[in-house]
Amino acid sequence: MNAKFNELVGGDALVLVDFFAEWCGPCKSMAPILVELHRRMEGRLRIVKIDVDRNPTVAQTYRVQGVPTLALFRNGEILWRQSGVLPAAELQRVLEPFLNR
Repeated sequence: MNAKFNELVGGDALVLVDFFAEWCGPCKSMAPILVELHRRMEGRLRIVKIDVDRNPTVAQTYRVQGVPTLALFRNGEILWRQSGVLPAAELQRVLEPFLNR
């Protein structure tokens, strides 16, 4: 998965990665927020969900210690990262400056 993950986040497009776990309550509440964010961002941002239990190497590589953790990538680099649940409007506000670069 590491090579495939690197391919997903290695391009010039912005990719928001949601590191989550099936058993995680806050992760479940994050799912509809990401759907709303996808609608608001109108395709300007790719959203990828990574299950940390199924992809432990990727989680370790990026030092994901709590879920949900959101990380914004471009060209394989993390531009922004935060753990916890954020409302869609707040998440959009945080991500907007990266869309204009």
